[in-house]
Amino acid sequence: MAEATQVIVSSNNGLAQEIVSGDHRWRADEPAPFGTNTGPSPYELLLASLGACTSMTLRLYAQRKGMDLQRITVRLQHYRIHAEDCRDCETKLGFLDRIDREIQLTGNLDEAQKSRLLEIAERCPVHRTLKSEINIRTSIA
Repeated sequence: MAEATQVIVSSNNGLAQEIVSGDHRWRADEPAPFGTNTGPSPYELLLASLGACTSMTLRLYAQRKGMDLQRITVRLQHYRIHAEDCRDCETKLGFLDRIDREIQLTGNLDEAQKSRLLEIAERCPVHRTLKSEINIRTSIA
């Protein structure tokens, strides 16, 4: 089993959260009027994780293959959609989550390289985690 990643999230009041991971500290919150907008929302953090992982995975692959990939921009949007409106989904009742991910690649890349990088984006670890069965175990400390 791989070493566990640990993140600690705490709150004294309201919806603003303090997040600590190793030497890093940041905040999460909800926009007004529910929160105080002191940090990104939980879904924005989720999208940021997927975008960062996608970009890192593409960068490492391109470097290893000697591709002239200069800049990567990943734009993400999260939606809650009616399952019946999704042609490619197994679930047909209720709502489901959809993430649209658009990747912009800058550099001297041919169409075959761009196509391969699109395939590699599907293999980033966070993407794989989000697409897999996730077992979340919750307990009271």
